[in-house]
Amino acid sequence: MAQNKRILMDEATVGRTVRRMAHEILEKNRGAEDLVLVGIQSRGAPLAAMLQENIAAIEGVQVPCGTLDIRYYRDDREREEAPVFKRAEMPFSVVDKKVILVDDVLFTGRTVRAAIEAVFSLGRPRSIQLAILVDRGHRELPIRADYVGKSVPTSLQERVSVRLPAFDGATAVELEDSV
Repeated sequence: MAQNKRILMDEATVGRTVRRMAHEILEKNRGAEDLVLVGIQSRGAPLAAMLQENIAAIEGVQVPCGTLDIRYYRDDREREEAPVFKRAEMPFSVVDKKVILVDDVLFTGRTVRAAIEAVFSLGRPRSIQLAILVDRGHRELPIRADYVGKSVPTSLQERVSVRLPAFDGATAVELEDSV
């Protein structure tokens, strides 16, 4: 089966989008006080770092940024498989903080559900907000992002791929469909 790829966002567009999302986060939260960014591994982590850089450029404040490995909290793995538990990499407490969960693509909502559970295992935040670069629909759970870079209606046969330098050597968002 041949794959057709279409670029939805190039590097410049991703950069502008993340900058806009940083402004939206600061506006909604009336600044950066008590904000923490938590990137969901793997591609959410570099996106959280990009948001952190943009917030620092806008506000002049370094917002804490950590990563979250949610494999242990997933509900779509066979229980016979023993996932490797890796404690969240957060050099800060989430207790009474405004946690901004960051991920690349929002699809069924199961990754976000697992991430919320993982955050609560670390303590009780004041709030949890969700920042997503691409929302492609097809929810299985009642989850909605607070900050969306781009909404892309897709079919179940299509795939949204976020390319980031840490993994792919380039920055782009692509839509792949089977023909």
